[in-house]
Amino acid sequence: MTREPNTRLADLFGLAGWSKGELARLVNRKAAAMGHPQLATDTSRVRRWIETGETPRDPVPKVLAALFTERLGRVVTTEDLGFGRQGRTGRGRSDDDLPWSPERVAAVLTEFTGMDLMFNRRGLVGAGVALTAGSALSSAMYDWLHSDPALAGDAPRLDDPLHADPASFDRYEAAPVGSLEIDALEQSVDIFRAWDASRGGGLQRKAVVGQLNEVGGMLSFRHPDHLQRRLWGVAANLAVLAGWMSHDVGLEPTAQKYFVIAAHAAREGGDRPRASEALSRAARQMVHLGRPDDALDLMKLAKSGCGDETLPRTRAMFATIEAWAQASMGHSQAVRRTLGEAEELFVSDKGDVPPPSWMQLFNEADLHGMEGLVYRTLAEHDPKFSAVAQRHAKEALRMRERGRDRSQIFDHISIASACFIGDDPEQAGTYARMALLSIGANSSHRTWDRLSEMYRLTNRYAQSPRVKELREQIKMAMPKETGPGRTASV
Repeated sequence: MTREPNTRLADLFGLAGWSKGELARLVNRKAAAMGHPQLATDTSRVRRWIETGETPRDPVPKVLAALFTERLGRVVTTEDLGFGRQGRTGRGRSDDDLPWSPERVAAVLTEFTGMDLMFNRRGLVGAGVALTAGSALSSAMYDWLHSDPALAGDAPRLDDPLHADPASFDRYEAAPVGSLEIDALEQSVDIFRAWDASRGGGLQRKAVVGQLNEVGGMLSFRHPDHLQRRLWGVAANLAVLAGWMSHDVGLEPTAQKYFVIAAHAAREGGDRPRASEALSRAARQMVHLGRPDDALDLMKLAKSGCGDETLPRTRAMFATIEAWAQASMGHSQAVRRTLGEAEELFVSDKGDVPPPSWMQLFNEADLHGMEGLVYRTLAEHDPKFSAVAQRHAKEALRMRERGRDRSQIFDHISIASACFIGDDPEQAGTYARMALLSIGANSSHRTWDRLSEMYRLTNRYAQSPRVKELREQIKMAMPKETGPGRTASV
C-alpha cells in the first residue's frame, strides 16, 4: 500500500458520480454476477483504494473496470484505473507513461479488446469522454518513435522462447503459432480491409476486435524473431482497422486508443512507417472532429519519425492529411504548398518497390479524393477554391475502382458541397442525389457527418423548389443519430 492517492481512480470515480458506499455495493453485486460471490467490499476499502492508493486483490480490479466501463460508456481498463501489472497506482491520464514496453503493449491490447468486445456497444459512448490532445501524444512518443525500432533490441529476452504470462492474458488461451497461421491472419486483414472500404466499419468492427484479441494472446508467447515481427505486424494492421472502424461509427476515444496501440505494435515489429501511418489516422480523426491543431502536432511526429524507408507515396498521403488540417484553419498558401509537395512525392514513386498492404488503397484516385476534400474545406474560407475542389473530386470519382463504395459517396458529397459553395445549386443537387442512392447501404457515420455538413450549405438555397425537395430527401436519409452521443444537425 502506498501513502499517495490513486488519482486515476479518483478522477474516474468523480466522473461516475457514485458515493463510496454505492460503489462498494456495486462491486459486491457485480462480482457475484461474474462468479465471485464470496467478495465483500465495504466503504472503508473503497476509501483506501482512492485516498491511500491501496491496490485491491483480484478479481476486484476487473470488476471495477467492468463497472466503470458500463457507467462511463467507454472502455475502461484496469490500467486506466491506476492498477498496473505490478500493483502500481497511477497519476493523471493512463497514457502519461508512454511509451509502453512490449509486454505492456500485448497486455493493454488484450485487456482493451476484451473489454471492448463485452461492453462498447453502439450508443454506449456518453458525454464527458475526452480525447488525448495531439501535443500530449507527440511529446510522450517522440523519443521512442525516433529510436531504433528493431524488435531484438527492444524486447527483453526470456529463457523460454515460448513463454507466456498467464496472469495477464486470461481472455484468450494463448498458444504458439507458425508461419501458416500467420499467413491466414494476414489474409484475414485483407478481407476486413476490403469490407471496410466497401461498406464502412459498423458491420465488421467486432469481428476485427475479436481477431485482434486473439493475436494479443498469441503475442504473450516469445516466438522466433521472424514470426514475432509478423505477429506484431498483424496486430498493428488489425488495430488500425479497429481504430478506423471505431472512428467510422463515432466511437472516438476507443478509436484513438486503437491507433496508439497500433503505433506501438508496428514499432515492436520494426515497422516505423506503419507506426507513423497509425498516428496519421489519429490526425485524420482530429481534423474530422474539428481539432486541426492537434492533427498538425500528430502529423509532425508521424512525418519526422517514419524513417528513411518510408516510400514517397506514403509521404504523399501524410502531406494530404497535413493539408486538410491547414485547410480547416483557412491557411490557403500552406495548403497549396503542402498539396504541391504531395503531388511531387506521388509521381516520384516509381513503383519499383511494392507498397505495403496497408498502402495499396492509397492510389491516384485517393490522392485526387483527398485534394478534393482539402479544397472543398478551404472553399468554406475562400469560395474561389470550390472549382478546384470539384475538379479533383470528379477526377477521383472517375478513377475509383469497384469496391470503394464509401469513397465514392465521399466524392459525391465533396462535389455537391463545392458546388453549393460555388453557387451552382443545380449541379450540386445532381451529385447530392447520387450520394443518397447508396448511403443507406453504408454503415459509416462519417458519411452521414459529411452529408450533414452539406445539408448546412443548402440553407442559402432553401427557397428553391428543387433544393427544398433535396433537403427533405436528406432528412429522410439521415438517421436520427449520426453516431453515439451526437445528433444530426438536419
